[in-house]
Amino acid sequence: MPQVKIIAKNFMDMVASLTARDLDNLYQNPFICEAILRSLPPLGKKYVLQMLYIEGSVLAKSMEEWVLADGFTKHRVAIDRLVQLRIFSEEKKKETSYRLNPTFQTNLQKHLIYGGALPREPMPSNVTVRLPTLEELEAYALGQWECFLLQLISSAQAEKPTNFSSSMMKVFQRGLLTQRDKESPRLSESGFQFLLMDTSAQLWYIIREYISNSQERGVNQADLISFLLELSFHVAGEAYNVNTMSELQKNMIKDFADLGLVKLQQGRKDSWFIPTKLATSLSISLTDSSSRKEGFVVVETNFRIYAYSTSKLHCEILRLFSRIEYQLPNLIVGAITKESLYNAFDNGITADQIIAFLQQNAHPRVAERIPSVPENVCDQIRLWESDLNRVEATPAYYYDEFPSRDVFEAACDYARDRSGLLWEDSKKMRLAVKAETHTHMREFLRGQS
Repeated sequence: MPQVKIIAKNFMDMVASLTARDLDNLYQNPFICEAILRSLPPLGKKYVLQMLYIEGSVLAKSMEEWVLADGFTKHRVAIDRLVQLRIFSEEKKKETSYRLNPTFQTNLQKHLIYGGALPREPMPSNVTVRLPTLEELEAYALGQWECFLLQLISSAQAEKPTNFSSSMMKVFQRGLLTQRDKESPRLSESGFQFLLMDTSAQLWYIIREYISNSQERGVNQADLISFLLELSFHVAGEAYNVNTMSELQKNMIKDFADLGLVKLQQGRKDSWFIPTKLATSLSISLTDSSSRKEGFVVVETNFRIYAYSTSKLHCEILRLFSRIEYQLPNLIVGAITKESLYNAFDNGITADQIIAFLQQNAHPRVAERIPSVPENVCDQIRLWESDLNRVEATPAYYYDEFPSRDVFEAACDYARDRSGLLWEDSKKMRLAVKAETHTHMREFLRGQS
């Protein structure tokens, strides 16, 4: 069964893909230098700080002495990341050496010694109206994100449309939806797998598409990435003035509000945005589990599913691999069946993805159990998947009625030499070859005749 995987890149991979000129422009901002430093692996941070006040280059052999023998793999990972981000420049003369990027080095030195004003100061409480609590803000962020996803997969199900243009929505839907002739768009294999990702991985996929398409909208990628990195220094729940932003940043903040990264509010004179945890954790690795939402699914040993949720999106996701029996205002009840799983497998979803989704979204009452999903359910899901993989279909051509046994045996040897022989019956002089071998086999048999 073909498998299509969406790779939601780490934010620093996007930074590393910028041109050398754009990276040097980014490093003019001391706070961005700090954000980049935060994102580095532990050894990478150590190397930057050790070389921060070294003007020249350091030999690669000397740096290898900074780590123990069993840490060499981590050493290579750190060096590769520093070179990708152009924090290190590699010099190859007689011996390989590394030098710290002068722009990055100078601005990080200034930032560590003198500090500096934050990119944007919070607004005083006497100017803003009542701000939402962190719990309300998190609920708002998840609500906005689910609304966006519903519009992404089916605009008819979205409770309210977003501000994204139809062309921008098509960019997001690229690879997630497929359409044949005049049929309405439907989820592709990548789309089904996208819905089973956790929120952070989904967000990174959308942000990546948003950045990749920025130049078509007349927006410089470096400016967009710079603003996203700045957001990581804002405090979740604090209000920041919109009127002090450029027109480009104002347009971006409206888009980010649709994604749940910020919440917009309007006062008598000023308007402001309030970052959510989705925005302030943008530069954190995807593997960080602190920003994951609380689970809602309980799976029983009899294959019954109880999902304590009011979300339409949760219901649609569960429908991908289970049979929904009924839905109450705050409870979705369903069952994992052989037929529902076969349908999921046909759509490109794997057993491991389904099990991972159930484990990641396990209700707090069962999340602490080991395992959080019953073993018999996990085993049966994998067994039903293996049932579909027992037989593999291979396009082939069938040959019979050979004029003589010598021609038949010569044909078998010819197909076998080309690794194209699938089956032979020497008694009745019949054989089957792979489809790609058919043309050569036909020419060979014409020569024999």
